Amino acid sequence: MSVLPVVVIGAGPQGLAAAAHLLERGLEPLVLESGSGPASAIAEWGHVRLFSAWPELVDAASVRLLEPTGWIAPTEGYPTGAEWIERYLAPLAAVLGDRVRYDARVTGVSRKGRDRLVDADRAAQPFTVHLISADGREERVEARAVIDASGTWRGPSPAGADGIPALGERAAADLIAYQVPDRAHPERYAGRHTVVVGAGDSAFNAVHELVRIAADHPGTRITWAIRRAVGADTFGGGAADQLPERGALGQRARAAVDSGAVDLVTGFRTAEIRREGSGAGARAVLVGEDGRTLPLADTVVVLTGFRPDLSFLSELRLDLDPTLEAPRRVAAEVDPNVHSCGSVQATGAADLAQPEPDLYLVGMKSYGRAPTFLALTGYEQVRSVVAALAGDHEAAARVELQLPDTGVCGGAGLYDDPDGAGGGCCAPAPEVLTIGSSIGRAPLNA
Repeated sequence: MSVLPVVVIGAGPQGLAAAAHLLERGLEPLVLESGSGPASAIAEWGHVRLFSAWPELVDAASVRLLEPTGWIAPTEGYPTGAEWIERYLAPLAAVLGDRVRYDARVTGVSRKGRDRLVDADRAAQPFTVHLISADGREERVEARAVIDASGTWRGPSPAGADGIPALGERAAADLIAYQVPDRAHPERYAGRHTVVVGAGDSAFNAVHELVRIAADHPGTRITWAIRRAVGADTFGGGAADQLPERGALGQRARAAVDSGAVDLVTGFRTAEIRREGSGAGARAVLVGEDGRTLPLADTVVVLTGFRPDLSFLSELRLDLDPTLEAPRRVAAEVDPNVHSCGSVQATGAADLAQPEPDLYLVGMKSYGRAPTFLALTGYEQVRSVVAALAGDHEAAARVELQLPDTGVCGGAGLYDDPDGAGGGCCAPAPEVLTIGSSIGRAPLNA
């Protein structure tokens, strides 16, 4: 099997970095990307500015691969997703050349001649990676190992608070967006009412974009619905965040609420999205588990997290946490029900390995449904995983990363508690914040 490539699923930051590390170790990578270009998922949120600075967004082995071409690593500033692609990821993919295949969507991974039930001689068989191209052609590729860096972007969580699409959510799909609005394309939101559902960094970005749209387009209204009560960590870590732009992101969202530009609704858990009207005049009413309703919305922006697609790994043997759907040893470090204050540790090959030998889940997918992933984490993961595949177990076990403190506490079982404000070791004393809302128990006319 040593002549076979290591298949990397996904040509995002971690997938491309894995390929660079593999080449550096003398192993042959084959990167399979479902999109038509590198980092196709990032391209879909290219207008969003990252809260990590340039030095935290480039991988060391990738830099070593790029520098002989005359490429110079950016050192200052915070790029947008589009800039990240243009100035780093696209050049990296270009250097990798035909080792990256586009329009190649992986539909299944297994062992040659062995389904999930068969033990006999299993580990001695190569992986078989089934894929389908843009023209519908099916293919099977053999691999000595598989690194799944496919991410979670195309698996957005629904609005329904029970983790299942809310009643009517599918029927109202044309009124719902699962991405951050782009103020460069305000048509859908300008002069209209938008409800944002979610409480993480993506929601902060959505509020920021919508406030900018509202400043240019009078009559634009914004309602922001979150599941928890307002507490010390509702708007992120602020000054306690060692990534200053991440702290500032939450503080901008708070300023928008304090100024009255955004109507914040707390303790709201969506049970139903009720469609009102038809055609171009159709709008949506969100109904909470407690019977409350939000004002009629022209658009609902749902940013409630993401979840991994495990369907194409169904014939492989996995050991995943039952809560997060992440590798079990990683989940203990990233579960928002228990971890707090930057307690997340760097994860390496030993944490990411599966019962199926030489299969690794890396990047966002390695965190399952947890929302705390950083690019630096993924680069450390692929460095360790590739070292393990190359037989350098000392390097694989070594930790070469210290993560910054988030300043945010998920806290001791209080995560997503509608009556709780978070907790944990580093939260400052809660600050009283009174926010008005015109929410009733029947649909309100906009």
